[in-house]
Amino acid sequence: MDYKRLTIRGISYSQTQSGAYALLLEHEETNIKLPVVIGNFEAQSISLGLEKDIHPPRPLTHDLFSKFVLATHFEIISVIIYQIIDGVFFSNINFKNQTTEEELILDARTSDAVAMAVRFDAPIFTTQQVLNEAGFLLELDDSSKQAETVEEIVAEGNLSSLTNEDLQKLLDDAVKDEDFDAALEIQEEIKRRKKKID
Repeated sequence: MDYKRLTIRGISYSQTQSGAYALLLEHEETNIKLPVVIGNFEAQSISLGLEKDIHPPRPLTHDLFSKFVLATHFEIISVIIYQIIDGVFFSNINFKNQTTEEELILDARTSDAVAMAVRFDAPIFTTQQVLNEAGFLLELDDSSKQAETVEEIVAEGNLSSLTNEDLQKLLDDAVKDEDFDAALEIQEEIKRRKKKID
């Protein structure tokens, strides 16, 4: 399968879900952004994994599992975000034994898979289908609407009354303001319109 490589672009506090964070991944070639909602602990663990110089006084769960992986002579060779169902991403962690060349694939929450990938400098991949379903292309030259306006329009449910151009602009603004829940609703409206045309 032709997998698309992703890079971590940042972690931000979710404006719509209390106590949640948004992990922003980006396809290297097309700059399509893939937002993944994660919990507080996972956000902290990924951040610590990215900051190689910072070590917590006691090992976190992902650090402990990393030590176990190394002790059993395995390494993480990649993480694959292979599917999204009802807004939930599904991922695999691909391991390889350095001694026996044995390969092992484990199902994992995407947040845990990314937290492990950063500790092993392992590449993160996804499929074109996942990018099509949940990815956003961010246009950086639009700055006229504010995040409150986007939230109000989405909350009022008036998306069907907007033109396609207005929807795209609203989508760009929502992604720029890291309001990924609103962006997802706007993208669903765009997809509904495209299906009607097809």
